[in-house]
Amino acid sequence: MKTLLKSVKITLALCVFFAVCYIFILWIFAKVASPNGGNAEVAMLNGRAVGASNVGQNFTKDLYFWGRPSSAGEGYDAANSSGSNKGPTDKEYLDEVEARIDTFLVHHPYLTRREVPAEMVTGSGSGLDPDITPACAYVQVKRVADARGMREEAVRAIVDRLIEKPFMGLFGTTKINVLKLNIALEEAHHPEK
Repeated sequence: MKTLLKSVKITLALCVFFAVCYIFILWIFAKVASPNGGNAEVAMLNGRAVGASNVGQNFTKDLYFWGRPSSAGEGYDAANSSGSNKGPTDKEYLDEVEARIDTFLVHHPYLTRREVPAEMVTGSGSGLDPDITPACAYVQVKRVADARGMREEAVRAIVDRLIEKPFMGLFGTTKINVLKLNIALEEAHHPEK
């Protein structure tokens, strides 16, 4: 009986620790160590919120830069966040990639199949990746510039300005946030709004 009582006390103490203390420690860590105090960075355009820049958005019009495809369903649904769990030899997965390549080439007729970046036709691990590499943005510059009636050099300059380098030059990759890029594009194309 003495052992049982001791076991119950230990179990209750661990439940309180992991249900309250551990979460509190993580919350404090997020407030101190993470960007934006652990909160989502809300992107604004013309004084209104248009999305969270740490979650991918579903851009499909030629006027905008596109992000990576999502395995989380239409609209980058965070409730379904995950990769597809399909291997590189899975027939269904290969058919999806082929369909994405075909769609990408329809909107980028100046590219060959070999020039389509793999990143633009394969989903990210989370399915919610908000960033693309500069190479993926540069491939889309001509399409976006043509759709907006802008000079390619002007669109490329916006891409160049928004490239994010690795933290301290070591941690992470060189990337561009797609939502921030599209907001900058809107602001440059419609400065009067």
